[in-house]
Formats: sequence, C-alpha cells, structure tokens
Amino acid sequence: MKPEEIIQKIEKELNSVEINPELINFGVIETVEDEIVKASGLSNAGYYEEIKFEDGSLGFILNIDKDYVSIVLLKNSGHVVCGMKVRSTGKVLSVAVSDKIIGRVVNALTQPIDGKKLNHENVFYYPVEKIAPGIIYRGSVDRPLKTGIKAVDAMIPIGRGQRELIIGDKSTGKTSIAVDTIINQKKLDINLKRVVCIYCSIGQKRSNLASITAKLKDEDAMNYTVIVAATASDPVSTQYIAPLAACAIGEYFMDKGEDVLVVYDDLTKHAWAYRQISLSIKRPAGREAYPGDIFYLHSRLLERAARMSDEKGGGTLTALPIIETQGNDLSAYIPTNVISITDGQIYLESDLFNSEIRPAINVGLSVSRVGGAAQTKSMKQLSGSLRLELSQFRELQAFTQFGNDLDEETLKRLERGKRVNEILKQLQYSPYDEFSEVLSIFSVTSGLFDDIDVDKITSSERQMIKFIKKAYPETVKKFSAETKIDDNFKNELEKEIKEWKASLH
Repeated sequence: MKPEEIIQKIEKELNSVEINPELINFGVIETVEDEIVKASGLSNAGYYEEIKFEDGSLGFILNIDKDYVSIVLLKNSGHVVCGMKVRSTGKVLSVAVSDKIIGRVVNALTQPIDGKKLNHENVFYYPVEKIAPGIIYRGSVDRPLKTGIKAVDAMIPIGRGQRELIIGDKSTGKTSIAVDTIINQKKLDINLKRVVCIYCSIGQKRSNLASITAKLKDEDAMNYTVIVAATASDPVSTQYIAPLAACAIGEYFMDKGEDVLVVYDDLTKHAWAYRQISLSIKRPAGREAYPGDIFYLHSRLLERAARMSDEKGGGTLTALPIIETQGNDLSAYIPTNVISITDGQIYLESDLFNSEIRPAINVGLSVSRVGGAAQTKSMKQLSGSLRLELSQFRELQAFTQFGNDLDEETLKRLERGKRVNEILKQLQYSPYDEFSEVLSIFSVTSGLFDDIDVDKITSSERQMIKFIKKAYPETVKKFSAETKIDDNFKNELEKEIKEWKASLH
C-alpha cells in the first residue's frame, strides 16, 4: 500500500471517530484532618460547590486559598487518604426535595433515617445556600400563625413570614413552645391554608429527638411535618448543614405558594458546629473564638424567611429559631446577634419556670415587631387590656414587697393580676383554639373570674370552655377571624359565662 493511501485511510478512520470531550476539574488531596480535607488543583471550584471523591465520599468547599481549597466532608467512606483524586461537580451543594418528604425523618442530606425508603416523585434539587428574596418580591406580614399558646397569641403574635426567636436558659420550655405550635397547625380555620412544618434538630440527643417524633406521631402532626435531624452523635459538618437543608425544603413548599413553618432547634449548637469547622480550617478566631462571619451566617439563613408577594405565589416561610442562654445572659455574643436579626423574641425565664409559671414567658422582655398586624380582630382588642393588667400587676407586686398598707383599689388590681397570671398558665402539648383563647382572656380581663379562688382558676377555665362549647355551639360557629367583640357579642359572652357560674352552685 502506498504511503498516500495509508494516510487517507488513517484520516478516514479519525474522521469517523466521535469525540465528545468533557472538561473535568480534578484535584489531589494534600492533607486529611478530622472532617476537613485540603486539596490542590481544583482551580475552577467555587464556594459551597459539591465535591466528589474517588472512593464515593462527598464534601463541599468552605474555604478557597491561593494554592488549595478546604473541603468539609459530609459523607465519609473512611478511606479518604492523601494523594486521592477529587473532582468538582460544577454545582452548588443541593438537597433532593419532593412532596413525598412530608411525614418523614431525614438527615441533613434529606436521606431517610426512619427505616423506610423514600421514593421521590418529580424530585427537585434545592441549593442549601441561596440568596434571600429581595424586598420587591415580598409582601407584608399580615396573617397570623397561631401557636395555640394564650400568652404568645395574645401578647407576642407571630405572623406568617416572620422570624420570631425563642430564647432562654436550658430546660425552660423552648422546644415545648415550638412543638406546641406544630401540633396546633392541625386546628386551623377553614379560611387559612395548611402549614407545612419542618422541625430541624441540631446537636440534640437522640432520645430527645425520638420523644419529639413519637409525640408528633401521637398527635397526627406528622401528616404535615418533616423532621430534619443532625444529632449530637453526628459529624459537625452535618450539624452545620442541617438548618440550611431544612430551609431549602421549606423554600420548595414556599415556591409552590404554601405556608411553611421552620423550627431551628437550636442555633446555639449550630454556631458551635460552625466554630469547630472554622477553627479546623485555621480561620482567624474572634469574640468567644467564633469566626468573624458568624453573624453573616445566621443572617443569611434567617433572611430567607419571607412572605412572598401574590405575583410570586404568595407562599410564606416562618422561622422559629431557638437560642440557649447561660444564666439568663442575653448580652452574650450569639444571643445578641440573633436578637438583632429576628423580628422579635419570646424570652423564657428560669425563675418563672421554677415558680410553676409555665410557659415561663417574661412578657416584659418578649416582643413581636409585627404586632397587631398579624392578629385577629378579637385578639387584637383583648391583647391591650391583657398587657396592661399584667404590667400593672408586676409593678404593684414589686411595690407590695415593702409592706405598705394598700388601699382597696390596689388590692383589687393585685387580685385581678393574680388571676390573669394564672389563666395564662398552660399544660405542655395542649394548644388552645382561637375561640378558647379569646374566651379565657375575655373572662379574666372583664372581671368575671374575680370571685373565683386563684388556685381554682385553671380547672374553672377548662370547665367554662367545655360548658360554652357544649351549651352554645352557635356562639362558637359564628366566631371567626373577622369577629369583633362589640357590645352585643360582649353581652352575649358575659351572659353565657354567668350562666356557667350559676350552674356550679
């Protein structure tokens, strides 16, 4: 064969070969320390980019230096060693979400950990880090998210799309308020849409998580709830990602126009996890050894809570972050950070908790910056007189410690205050519906409970609600979010309460 023919044959064969080149950005592991891997060569990698390892492990980039990147391991096969190849995927770390996730317990990567398979249909991948919606795309927060807790719904109302901090020392009932709020979402008015609830457990004990899951199942609350868990025994990398993943799940439902509630329990442990990771990748330590961007981390997360405008679907994402304080110190670094980011706080005090006032809410230090805009008309009417009665009672109570002789009017106010204090007490896992809350607060602020002994207030309140719901179902039926306590309705309620009191004798 002639040389020309050989060249032609080679050219023909080369032209017939289909070559689809793919650009893959490879790197090599330089060091492995705990859950932090440093790799060189990933020149095109970006912040939060998903990184795949040769042995099937998974991580994401958290730090980019001149000569190497720091990768946080999320899935570790146990065989990650120096010299191993890693490659960038070109996509931001994302979690798989679909409607099938409701009712499930998943980890920080939305993989099921409740012993059952999770078969997604029409799966979507939502990034764990996302820029919060701009102000143009938001609507005003004006619809209530009812907690079923009298003190909260009356004096510290939460709106759909709000960020309300729950703060207090250890074992003061912070988680109880959040769980009660989730349970209460099954008792919604027909005018309001369902609320998809996401409970995110960060660094909690497995036993605590198991008891909360069991309680939500018992109350049929898992029908609209997702639990995202990164327990104390899980790696700090998953504890760090868990709230971001929970928020991403919430954004999926919000984008569909649904109302979502996300509970972050708790962000103190999330800050600890981030501090541990930051110290491992040699970031400079600031106050209390936290990295300088700890405020930015929590603000990025909590700003994603929003009420979208009607043009954008009208969905809402309400955030209830929980922060644990030490010795009632609100001036510590993380508490002050999160207080300044959120739209108000529910402050739980250990002294109140120990004196049998539960929920142990300090009304003076608790606030909702959305306020009456997110309250029903009847509750808005009652909340003013309730706050006034309570504040006057606290003031007079402090004054009486000096042992002065008190006039009849002051004694009357003290006695009324004691009854108001007593009626705001509530058992755990027993949220009230709106009518019951209004009835209780109305009866005590109107002075209809002034002749009932203080130690019998709680039992009397339950009997009264039961009696009126049974004897006057039409009153309950005509009560709605638009109901105002005008003179007619006021007289009607007073008459019914007096009839109940007469039936006791």
